[in-house]
Amino acid sequence: MRKIIFGLMFFAGIITLTAQTNNLSRQEFIQQAGIFEKSISEDFKNKNYESLEKTLNEAITLFLRLSARLSNEDKEEAKILQANNFYNLACAYSLQNRKEEAIVAFEKCIKDWNYMNYSHANADSDLDNIRNDSRFIELMQSIKKNKGDYLYILKQAGKYEKADTAQLPCFEYENVNNKRLKDVKDFFKLDSVVGQGDEISKIINLMTWVHNAIKHDGNNYALCEFDAIDFYNYHKSTGMGINCRGLAIMLNECYLAMGFKSRYVTCLPKNEKDPDCHVINCVYSNTLQKWLWMDPTFNAFVKDENDYLLSIEEVRERLINDKPLFINSDANWNNQDAQTKEKYLDSYMAKNLYRLECMAISKFNPESRYRNNQETYISLNPVGYKHSNTKIKQIVVNDPEYFWQKP
Repeated sequence: MRKIIFGLMFFAGIITLTAQTNNLSRQEFIQQAGIFEKSISEDFKNKNYESLEKTLNEAITLFLRLSARLSNEDKEEAKILQANNFYNLACAYSLQNRKEEAIVAFEKCIKDWNYMNYSHANADSDLDNIRNDSRFIELMQSIKKNKGDYLYILKQAGKYEKADTAQLPCFEYENVNNKRLKDVKDFFKLDSVVGQGDEISKIINLMTWVHNAIKHDGNNYALCEFDAIDFYNYHKSTGMGINCRGLAIMLNECYLAMGFKSRYVTCLPKNEKDPDCHVINCVYSNTLQKWLWMDPTFNAFVKDENDYLLSIEEVRERLINDKPLFINSDANWNNQDAQTKEKYLDSYMAKNLYRLECMAISKFNPESRYRNNQETYISLNPVGYKHSNTKIKQIVVNDPEYFWQKP
């Protein structure tokens, strides 16, 4: 199973400290972190386990050395990093059938660094060589006992509640006649991309096209403006991928350019210290009179047992209530790694559907790297959950009817 390695993104959280220590500029440090993570991903892909062990052990040693200099807040994030490093080390040993070393590494990721993703470990074929070991079974049960199953955590989330939102801003969508959106439509020849089919096929065709047009690289904060044309030109000129936020912004602009009401939604975990989240799209179908889940990173949409397309809200509720969910058969990562419902929804998105956030105004170049837009963000949280306000302008609600209002 492809490793989802989120930990090294934590480098960004300790850039100031380490850059001062090693006389590195901020950008140099980010670039080194990206190289480090890329090496781990490539070694897994190429089954180069000797190199993988070396890189992971270097990562573990580096963060042990840095941990003494971290604030208590940063140390919490560092724990997630080290848990991932030791987890991946356990996988590397298991794949070589080095069972004792794999068990030791797996034990450290859980007992020393509080590894939490029960669903991922339970479905990860890389651990199959140790799965029947009594020590592994006991360690897996300890994750469950300590409420380390992300699906369990989601199920324990507070409910939503109706509220008076009359004074809150309505969500807005940039007009299809906006010149910049027309430029997007013309540049990519989107009329030919969407094809001659019905509304739903056009929505899916746009998502698949974005998925295939630019590869995903979760560690790359692209050095370009945050709009569809610049993302595309950046990828074509450098060969580098962009992260899930960039892909979702690109798809959002393509939807808006073709007259679809669309938002990109940041899906977040309960734990604010977790450096990983995921960004996907919701696009409104006039045919179905509902929002639809579209994820360009994984070329994924979700259906129920009757083959009906689902919204983000519906997927979240079905996960909580153990109702059937199905993803499209061609869902994949970078056209390399096929996705399953268990990997994609139960293991990954269950963690990242605890709370949701998007901008009040859906438009071209919404999060400019070089201009201070100061846009309003709206967050949908379960009742009882409080998180620190990291946005300049942020509205927090518990009312899903407001958050998912029809355009």
